[in-house]
Amino acid sequence: MTNTPLRKQCCVVGGGPAGMMLGFLLARAGVDVAVLEKHQDFFRDFRGDTVHPSTLQLMYELGLLDEFLKLPHSQVARLTMQIGDEHLRVIDLTHLPTQCKYIALMPQWDFLNFLAAHGKRYKTFDLRMCAEATDLVEEGGRVVGIRAKAPEGELDIRADLVVGCDGRHSTVRAKAGLQSDDFGAPMDVLWFRITRKATDDPETFGHIESGALLVMLDRTDYWQCAYVIPKGGIDKVQATGIEAFRKRVVEFSPFLADRIGEIKSFDDVKLLTVAVDRLRQWWRPGLICIGDAAHAMSPIGGVGVNIAVQDAVAAANRLAAPLKAGKATDADLEAIQRRRAFPAQMTQRIQLTMQNRIIGPALQGTTRPKPPLLFKLMDLFPILRRIPARLLGLGVRPEHIRTPEAAPTAS
Repeated sequence: MTNTPLRKQCCVVGGGPAGMMLGFLLARAGVDVAVLEKHQDFFRDFRGDTVHPSTLQLMYELGLLDEFLKLPHSQVARLTMQIGDEHLRVIDLTHLPTQCKYIALMPQWDFLNFLAAHGKRYKTFDLRMCAEATDLVEEGGRVVGIRAKAPEGELDIRADLVVGCDGRHSTVRAKAGLQSDDFGAPMDVLWFRITRKATDDPETFGHIESGALLVMLDRTDYWQCAYVIPKGGIDKVQATGIEAFRKRVVEFSPFLADRIGEIKSFDDVKLLTVAVDRLRQWWRPGLICIGDAAHAMSPIGGVGVNIAVQDAVAAANRLAAPLKAGKATDADLEAIQRRRAFPAQMTQRIQLTMQNRIIGPALQGTTRPKPPLLFKLMDLFPILRRIPARLLGLGVRPEHIRTPEAAPTAS
């Protein structure tokens, strides 16, 4: 059964960080927008939970920072690494020119629920949960809407613009026929959590040894851990058994020995298949992709959420006025790609350099790795830690809120 088509000025597909931020900002500016999210809620484990200073600065510009920081979170201002037997201090965020000089570690579902709650204050914000986009509606070579599966049946939404924010496995970009370049990755990531004690070192961040890398993020009462393995190596890890896996984790972080039994089986370990890709062209008439749908990021630095949010802000800044006036053009879509392609490209280039020169060789190596000279210099000279801090905390081209709050609040 096909319901009567809905009419919107914009239809955003995907309720992740890019989609929710874009939907919120457009509704805030008075644009009639629908956001489609295929799940019934935002609760998914081991999603990107790092909210960088650039995103916190946006919350400040929106006047929402104090309320946002009331949500449960922990803060990381300095990052350390252990490469082989050497401990190095490599990043210090405390000198950033922002309101918040730290990374907030916050469950992504809390972040998305926060944006959804504030979006619903505006009468032009229409969030549709359990609505999965299945196809594009096209007329004369232009995308004019979306078809989706919804609890009430097939949903047909006609819109002046469709925005794909549905992640690295984007249905929108596949249906649109947009072509991407795959830059490869030498690694995959196994995520798990384990109890954190107050006596644990709060600055433990990354530990690289031959054959693997362990990253530990302080989530106050637990560690969110990323165990990095060679690409396609999950079968080998599982073949050695859970006891061997637990033993290997303890070799990286001996203080976990008294609680490593919390990992009872590989059911407690989730696989993230790492991909790094980027669309050659992000748009076609009536449609644009942003966030992971346009450029899947490596998990290095945890920047994916924040790059996606920056894309959304740039898109809202460019599109709010023309969408509201019914005058959005291909030139607007091209301008968004032109502005955001450079930050995505440069961020991926940095990630690929780290993957290919540090992580890849360590994962394939048989001898204990040695830290690069640059890392040693950052440890020796604190001022050098500000350079990666700026790239990590603010990104290559941080965006700022330019959209007005023009819409009346919903009753």
